[in-house]
Amino acid sequence: MEQCLKTASQFLWGPGTLALLLGTGLFLTVRMEFLPWRNLGYALRSALGREARRASRDGVSPFSALMTALAATIGTGNIVGVATALTAGGPGALFWMEVSALTGLATKYTECMLAVKYRSRGRRGTWHGGPMYVMRSALGKPGALLGVFFALFAVVASFGIGGMTQANSIAGALKGVFDIPLWISGPAAALLALAVMAGGIRSISKACTALVPAMGFFYLAAGLAVIFGNLENLPAALGEILTGALSPRAAAGGIAGAGVREAIHWGVARGVFSNEAGLGSAAISAASAATGSPVQQGYISMTGNVIDTMVVCTVTGLAVCCSGVLGAADAAGQPVNGGDLTILAFRTVLGPAGAAFVAAAIVLFAFSTILGWEYQGETAFVYLFGERALPLYRLLFCLMVAWGAAEPLEAVFRLSDICNALMCIPNLFCLLLLSGEAVQDTKNFQKIRWNA
Repeated sequence: MEQCLKTASQFLWGPGTLALLLGTGLFLTVRMEFLPWRNLGYALRSALGREARRASRDGVSPFSALMTALAATIGTGNIVGVATALTAGGPGALFWMEVSALTGLATKYTECMLAVKYRSRGRRGTWHGGPMYVMRSALGKPGALLGVFFALFAVVASFGIGGMTQANSIAGALKGVFDIPLWISGPAAALLALAVMAGGIRSISKACTALVPAMGFFYLAAGLAVIFGNLENLPAALGEILTGALSPRAAAGGIAGAGVREAIHWGVARGVFSNEAGLGSAAISAASAATGSPVQQGYISMTGNVIDTMVVCTVTGLAVCCSGVLGAADAAGQPVNGGDLTILAFRTVLGPAGAAFVAAAIVLFAFSTILGWEYQGETAFVYLFGERALPLYRLLFCLMVAWGAAEPLEAVFRLSDICNALMCIPNLFCLLLLSGEAVQDTKNFQKIRWNA
C-alpha cells in the first residue's frame, strides 16, 4: 500500500505538474503585463498598512486573512522542507525555490482575487469562499463537480498535512529536545487547537495574527545571526547556489550530469510546498476578508509568497549553506537531513541553544499550520456537508491531531501529497479558463488606481 502511495505521489508531483505550476504562473504574469510584479510595492504597503487591519461584522481584516493563510504555509516546510531540498537538490535548489515564488505571485494573486469575487455568505453572516466556490459559480455544472472533488481533497489534506503530520513534528521536537512524552504532546496540541477553533474564523485569525508575526520575527533574527556569524562564507555560498542552479555539474545527492534537473525539481517542489501558490488553499483564507475589492485582496494575499519563501525560506537556506553543514554525515554515515540539518546549522553560531530554538520554532510553526489548515479544511467540509456538520469536522480534526503525534506517518504524508496535487490540478485549470476575466478585472483596477 505504501509503495503504491509513493508511486502515485511521485507521478502526480512529477515534471508535468511542476511544469504546469510554473507555466501557469508565467502565463498569468505575461498576460497581466507583469502587473503582479510591478505592483509588488503597492501590495506590500496595502498588506502592512493601517487600512488592512480593519475588520467588520461579516469578516476578518485583510491583514488577518493574510496571517491565517500564512499560518498554514509558514510551517515545518520552512525549516525541514528547505533542508530537504538542499540535501537532495544541492544549493541550487534554493535559487529555484525563489523562481517558483516569483512566478507564483500571479498564481496566488489570481486564485485569491477570484475567491473573493465569487464568495458567498454563510448562515451566520460570515464569508465563505475558495476555488470550489469559484468553480461552481463560474464554470457551471462541470465546475460544480470539480468543486466537490477539490473540497474533498482539501478535507483529506487538512487531516493529513494540516493535522497529523504537524502534530507529529511538534511531538518529535518536544521529545527530542525537552524529553516530553509523545502521549502528552498530541492531546495537548489537540485541546489547545480546539479551544482556538471553537471561536470560528475570528478566533483563529486572532491567534494567527498574534503567532505568525512574532514567531517569524524571532526565527528570522536567529537565522540572520547564523548568517552573520558565518559571513565570511556568504560569497562562496552564493556562488554555489548560482552554480548549482545553472551548471550541469552534479548536485549534492544527485547523479552525475543531473545537477540542474535535481535542483529544479526539488527547488520548485519544495517552493510550492512552502508557499502553496497554485494549490488554492490560501484562497480559502483570503475569501474571509472584510473587503470590497477582490483585486486589492488578491494583491495583499500574494505577498504571502514574499514573506514565506523569499524571506523565511531564504534565511533558512542561506544559514544552512553559509554554515558549511550541507553534506555532513551522522554517526551512521548517512547525510544529515531535514530539521536535524537546520539544527546543525544554527548550532554553529548559537551553540546548544540553537537546537532548543529550532525545536521551539518547529512547535510554534507547526501549531500555526494546524490552525490555518483547520480553517481551510472546515470551509471545504462545510461546502460539502453544510454548516450543521461543522462540529463533526472539528471533532475529527482534533482526533487526527491527537493520533498523529505518536504514529509513523509516512503513508499519511504520501496521501496528503497526493491530495495536494489533486487540489492543484483542477485549481490551475480553473485559473487558466478564467484568466481573461482576471486580466480584465486587474486592468480595470489599475486604471482606477492611476485615475484616483
